[in-house]
Amino acid sequence: MVPLTDAEKSDVRRHCGYPIQAIAGTGGQSWFLYQQLGQMESRMNRLNDQELRITRTYLATLLNLELAVPRSGDSLDTDQAAVWTRNRTEQQDRLALFDEWRRRLCAFLGIQPGPYFPDKTNWVVV
Repeated sequence: MVPLTDAEKSDVRRHCGYPIQAIAGTGGQSWFLYQQLGQMESRMNRLNDQELRITRTYLATLLNLELAVPRSGDSLDTDQAAVWTRNRTEQQDRLALFDEWRRRLCAFLGIQPGPYFPDKTNWVVV
């Protein structure tokens, strides 16, 4: 099976809460980022065929969930129409589901969510 592409690796980093590689070595968290990104890169480069399939499934699921968040704004102007009433917490619910799948990807890869992960209270301990 074909290894992860640069675009897929970039998506893994982004979904796991890590910055682009160009800024990973700067700032007060540089050692943490260097160490975590190195571990992540090593794991992404050594995935077997089954792990590649699983990772790509996570990426496809995350893309759909990520795109659904802005689309939830399509119904913000409607509070009630006939018997339909919008879910006032739809956006928060979709973000929570998206973040849960991001945490699952981190756990599958055996890495902690990065410093740009929105909810650092549920870090995976490796």
